[in-house]
Amino acid sequence: MDKADFSLEFEKPLRELQRRLAELQSASAEQDFDVSTEVAAIEKRIEETKRRIYSNLTPWQRVQLARHPKRPYSLDYIARIFEGFQEMHGDRAFGDDQALIGGIAWFDGRPVMIIAQQKGRDVKENLKRNFGMPHPEGYRKALRLMKTAEKFGLPVISFIDTKAAYAGIGSEERHVSEAIARNLREMAVLNSPILGVILGEGGSGGALGIAVVDRLLVQEYAYYSVIPPEGCAAILWRDRRFSEAAANALRLGARELREQGIADEVIPEPMGGAHADFDAATNFLREALRKNLRELESLDPEERLDARYSKYRNMGVYLESTGTAVTVETDSGKAASGK
Repeated sequence: MDKADFSLEFEKPLRELQRRLAELQSASAEQDFDVSTEVAAIEKRIEETKRRIYSNLTPWQRVQLARHPKRPYSLDYIARIFEGFQEMHGDRAFGDDQALIGGIAWFDGRPVMIIAQQKGRDVKENLKRNFGMPHPEGYRKALRLMKTAEKFGLPVISFIDTKAAYAGIGSEERHVSEAIARNLREMAVLNSPILGVILGEGGSGGALGIAVVDRLLVQEYAYYSVIPPEGCAAILWRDRRFSEAAANALRLGARELREQGIADEVIPEPMGGAHADFDAATNFLREALRKNLRELESLDPEERLDARYSKYRNMGVYLESTGTAVTVETDSGKAASGK
């Protein structure tokens, strides 16, 4: 995978140090003089800067990492973790949605059914994948494959990575809300073990449509939310400039999801995010899949279904407010309020 520079704003001090290190090493190689002391000093500063930046990320910075264009997507992990992936196409009603893919593969010597949302890396692929936002036929394809898994006794592994389901006219005409609602109902009672992983973005019903699972795992810098921060800001403050404030309020990070009982496990990522080291990120994910799938398959099917029901029945703890307005200052000094 191309590791071309794509620095986020908060990463720029780190990138500047890495640039200086590369220049120093290049000059040393060209002119043949010893700079080992200077190199060691810069390398130490790089490690200190990494720890300082990535151990103090704000919710909005975590959202930015989850959306990093170099972050591994579903197919990247499928190629590294599974063997013999055979993609299956079509919903048998309208068409084949390339934003939501699926098929059978081998994991640790046994077959599994994979359901996955897939983004693109360039303009051409993003158009093909609809920027990772599934149409209703994608959710219907996913349900068809899950029913196939149930018929043949295969566990289902669901990789979630979407900002939202596609909300265009065609999607609405083909009843995207009905397709998602049907998936929620059917996944709640599916006999197969279902393991879900939030790889990057987990936005709204677009994510939930393949996320009614026995165990939900979230990568360390991924997020899962009822609405993307920009959408929340547009509704509450009628201004997307408040996206950072919305991210703070939504409690959408992996740690918060675990604390609220929405996520069952947080999967570690390499320092700087999964895009910084594909191999390390893959190893963390592989071990989490292996452990959780083994545990799910050891459960009695009826016990597993009861636990799945209880998991979702117990979600939704909330606090009632008195309606006090929340005021947030923008960079320009203007204020906006939302209740």
